[in-house]
Order: sequence, then C-alpha cells, then structure tokens
Amino acid sequence: MEKYELLPEQLLYEGTATEDNFFAPTPLPESEIIKTHNPAYWHKLKHLLLNRKEERRTGFPLSKELVNREIVIANGTKTLSEFALKDGCGFNIAGGTHHAYTDRGEGFCLLNDIAIASNYLLEKELVHQILVVDLDVHQGNGTAEIFQNNKKVFTFSMHGANNYPYQKEQSDLDIGLADNTEDDLYLELLDKNLRTLFNQLEPDFVFFQSGVDVLASDKLGRLGLTLNGCKQRDQIVFESCKRDGIPIVVVMGGGYSPKIADIIEAHANTFRVGMKVLG
Repeated sequence: MEKYELLPEQLLYEGTATEDNFFAPTPLPESEIIKTHNPAYWHKLKHLLLNRKEERRTGFPLSKELVNREIVIANGTKTLSEFALKDGCGFNIAGGTHHAYTDRGEGFCLLNDIAIASNYLLEKELVHQILVVDLDVHQGNGTAEIFQNNKKVFTFSMHGANNYPYQKEQSDLDIGLADNTEDDLYLELLDKNLRTLFNQLEPDFVFFQSGVDVLASDKLGRLGLTLNGCKQRDQIVFESCKRDGIPIVVVMGGGYSPKIADIIEAHANTFRVGMKVLG
C-alpha cells in the first residue's frame, strides 16, 4: 500500500524521526518461522503451493515477493523487540499481521509477526509475561489462536463486534464494540481495562497493534472515532507503559480511509505521541 512509502517520508519531513531512527530488516530465518507456524504450512507458503481456497482466504495473489515481504516484516518486529528491551520502545512501519494462524493465512496476513516476536522473547527468557494490546478494528483472531494455551502471552483485543472476522476466536480478553462507537465510550473502556490488566498481569513487555481503521472515515471500520480520539487512544497505551516502565513494540495494522492523508495523519500521530511520551 501507498502508506508504507508515505509514512516514513512524512515522519522525516516533519522531524519526528531522522534517518538514524530507521533500519531495514533482513528476511527472518526459517528456523524462527517454524517455532510459531506449522512447518507444513510454511512449506506451502515457501514453495507457493497454497490452493485456490487458501489463497483467496489471504486476500492476496501468492507470490515470492509477497512471502519475502512477510518474512522481512516479521524479522523487523522481532528485531524491534530487542531494541525495545534496551531503549524502551520500537516502531514497525508495517506489521500487525494478526489474522495469520498457526497453520493458515487470512485477511491480508500470511505470517504473524507479533506471535513470532513473542515466541522469540519467551524462548530466550528475555521476558516472562507479554501483553498484546490489539486495537485494530478487526479482532486479532490469529494471535488469539496461536496463544490460546499459552498463559505467558495475554491477548487483549478491542474491536468492532460486527466486523471481520465474523466468526471470532477467543482472546484472553475480547471487547466487541457496537457500530459507530465514538471517542468517549471507546477511550473510557480502553483506559479502564488497561489499568486492570496492568495491575493484575504485571506484564514486562507489550505489543501494540495500532491499526487506524477505527476512524469514522474508514471504509472497512464501522466505528466512529475521530483523528483526535485515535490519538488519545495511542496516548493511553503509551502512558500505561511509561507509568510502569514496560517496553513496547508498536506495529501499524490497518487503515482504509478514502483519503490517504487521513491514514498518514493517524499513523503519524502514533509515532508523534509515542516519541513525546516515551522519548
């Protein structure tokens, strides 16, 4: 999508980021992929062997370029998790591929970057309790499935109740919102539930899926948030992490407003607020 090129240009232009803040990840090794995804599924992806039904489920025509893009994104999130442990935060210009399951892709997602990075941190014993804060308008169904039996990763998804995926998985905490939910109720629910989760779980790492398809202008969203409401959403998440000194990795997720300027502004706000609160 166009936003992946325009967003870094905007951040550089306005001075929110400098060239030194960026890095280009290499492809993720196969050995890391199959610690999260079924080896048979990875074999089919790698050799472009998905059948027509499996390919349609992903929403993409399968290609080598697409698979390579996914493994680069996944390694970006994994690498950022290491940076966050040292510096407090890391931002992926892409990522948030939360519809990818252990054994299949869905909804424009082939490999689950949050799950891959989480499993890496846990395997290396770099963290003990991860909290996934998924605020994309669509439920993080793939992430919920991957970690359904893993108490070291708590999945929290706040999403449109009547939106895709129409058959939801069970996250550790799901909050399904009615169509056209506006800023005040959304922010009240988010703040209340994050405070409870941080107090009860005492996580030592957070992954934040910061999709901006919660905007009222979004073609696929069905919620009613303003640009300022979306910005306040991000601030609540960042201030929660700042308050408890918890490292955070942010992945971009969806955004499908008709005006590309609205998408870029909303995503750029995530970086601006993050830099202000955590920088």
